[in-house]
Amino acid sequence: MKMNRKKNLNNKKNLKYFMRSMEPEVVTAPGLDSIRDENGEIIPFEIKVLSQEEINKINEAYRKRSMATDKKGNPLIAMGEVVWKTEKDSARASRHLIVEALQFPNLKDPELMAHFKCVDVTDMPLKVFFRADEYQHVSKIVMQALGLASPVNDDEELEAAKNS
Repeated sequence: MKMNRKKNLNNKKNLKYFMRSMEPEVVTAPGLDSIRDENGEIIPFEIKVLSQEEINKINEAYRKRSMATDKKGNPLIAMGEVVWKTEKDSARASRHLIVEALQFPNLKDPELMAHFKCVDVTDMPLKVFFRADEYQHVSKIVMQALGLASPVNDDEELEAAKNS
């Protein structure tokens, strides 16, 4: 990214361009070939684009910080300060992001959860998209919609697979 210094500061600066709607955007994404309607059409997904604040909140919920201890249970001290250890459950956080972002299908729907005998929403992506290729597809399109993964052109992906 190149930054330019402007010598002429007489240009009016208007902050209205930054005063955008905070209404979440919902995007449509390709569905799975294995899930079709009664007419044989692939059912598309609807994905809500979560804000960075929502993404951070979900990630923080799966981060646990505790005091580091030695084998005897004594706190570890380094340079006169207690050492902290951080544990993250990234896989569970990712599944929670999928659940929050997917608007259709709604993985928090009580009827859908009852069908899969599931009580924890973070298990729903694994239940509904139980095949590895299905889960990978859903995870990829949701993370791309959220801006957490770069979209990859299918032609580039195919070429990369051929060359590896």
